[in-house]
Amino acid sequence: MTNDIGIDDPDLPKFDKHKYNRHLRGWFSYAFASEVFVIVSLTLFLPICLEQFARDNGFLLPDKIYPCTPVTTQPVSNQGDQDARCVVKLGWLWVDTASFSLYVYSISVALQALTVISMGGIADHPPHRKKLLLTFAALGSFSAILFLLLPSSSPVWPIVAPLAICANVGFGASIVALNAYIPTLAQGAQEVVAARAEFLRLAGTNATIPYYEPTESENAHEPLLGGDGGADASVTEAKAKHDKLLSATTSRISSQGIALGYAAGIVMLLLALIPVRAMKGSTDSLRLAVGLSGLWWALFSLPAAAWLPGASPVPTSGALVLEESEPDATAAHLPEEEWSMSREIVRAWKRLGQMLKWREIKRLRNTFVYLAAWFLLSDGFTTITSTALLFAKTTLHMPASSLILIGALTPSAGIAGSLAWPALQRRTGWSNLKVLVVLVTMASAIPAYGCLGFLSVFQKSNVKFGGLTTPGEMYVLAVYFGSVYGAFQGYARAFYAEFIPPGEEARWYALFSITDKSSSFVGPLVVGLIADATGNIRYAFFFLVAMIWSAVPILMAVDVERGREDAQRYTALGT
Repeated sequence: MTNDIGIDDPDLPKFDKHKYNRHLRGWFSYAFASEVFVIVSLTLFLPICLEQFARDNGFLLPDKIYPCTPVTTQPVSNQGDQDARCVVKLGWLWVDTASFSLYVYSISVALQALTVISMGGIADHPPHRKKLLLTFAALGSFSAILFLLLPSSSPVWPIVAPLAICANVGFGASIVALNAYIPTLAQGAQEVVAARAEFLRLAGTNATIPYYEPTESENAHEPLLGGDGGADASVTEAKAKHDKLLSATTSRISSQGIALGYAAGIVMLLLALIPVRAMKGSTDSLRLAVGLSGLWWALFSLPAAAWLPGASPVPTSGALVLEESEPDATAAHLPEEEWSMSREIVRAWKRLGQMLKWREIKRLRNTFVYLAAWFLLSDGFTTITSTALLFAKTTLHMPASSLILIGALTPSAGIAGSLAWPALQRRTGWSNLKVLVVLVTMASAIPAYGCLGFLSVFQKSNVKFGGLTTPGEMYVLAVYFGSVYGAFQGYARAFYAEFIPPGEEARWYALFSITDKSSSFVGPLVVGLIADATGNIRYAFFFLVAMIWSAVPILMAVDVERGREDAQRYTALGT
């Protein structure tokens, strides 16, 4: 019998193109649905909507008796801190309206981290991964939709804070489940299956990668593929080809998901621009945009509900993993009647403790080195986005319609970036790691440019450009940042997929998300404190430059090949 992959061997896996394409469409459909909330709400309308809710109920310093006026289009003050600041009273505290938005975001990402820790083991239980994704999608989308029912004039307007928190938690938790499908989809791609089959054909019927626990006398850096006399050149070459194809396919699927999500976000932004311009950027128009993004999210999650597989076990037939191995003995692999959600939540926290033990860190050294870099990078990139928007609104006094245009330019450039960088990578032969380092270096130029605004040459009245002191510069930087950020998102999660122990995708993507959200909790909090303490959010750019640059040497310390081998060995030996 000849397989669809072109290898005549009944023992090799048959590629089911129809089923694979259905699963892939399901994965892309949720990226198309959920990314709209990120682009339209999380990175654009939600921060300024929360700030506007607070502003509508705030008062001007120093008297705190005059209500804050709606955002103006007055000329930008070169003194920054001379503009009247708007504060809102929450309980017994007076909080800067821009800081209110940042504090809400900080709380949401902290709760999101707690959520993804608890759900990691549940998502690795195959029948529940899809259920979790859809449950959190419903929580997030309906929380966003409820913004349609709450005007800023309502006496219970602070409810926008828990609604924003639930929306962010729902999105983040659902994305952990979605990302867990990436390794399986990459391993199931036709070209990867064909390369795996070719390796097995050359290596023989009993070909697997022999895993072992190195003793003190063994060289821990010996290649995994080998046998009594070592693998011959053709087998080694076949394995290298498979690994390269797997890496490229993982990056391609991830990047295409980002590009598709960005395209959806642009469409939604253009639709939202109509009511925002008609309503002159009022608070009602902002919450309408947030609500519409929730409706989009809910509607286009339906195809994902129909097409995503309910279970996605990592392939073992013909796969380059130890056959008949069990990743661990947790409840995620118990029969359905013995499975308990509450017990799995408790075990998830215990499992996190085990994953963070020094012994485990040593076994997966490169995975944790990358997570350390990701801790800093994710904070830098996400905080650049929120800080830039709040800077444009509160310091450059850009109207809502201009912020929408910036919001449309960024994902538009992101689509180009997410598609252009893989093409550039194929032409240059750069590794995923080198691409990431280049992207990070390029991103650091944005906050560094903002820091130049403190130079006296850019504060003179006759200087019309430079140091991020004029609204026009925001449009240029939006295109530049979008082209970098779109590619970075795709490469960051695809690069991490290479270091995940097979069969534990959700658990390790949960740790990936925890690392992301732990840092993202710190970044907006620090920026909020800086804005409150100085009255000038521009000082936060120094913090962002330091955070991004501190991640570069950590990122460059990752050994990709060794990290991939350690992850495979980790699964084979069990945990």
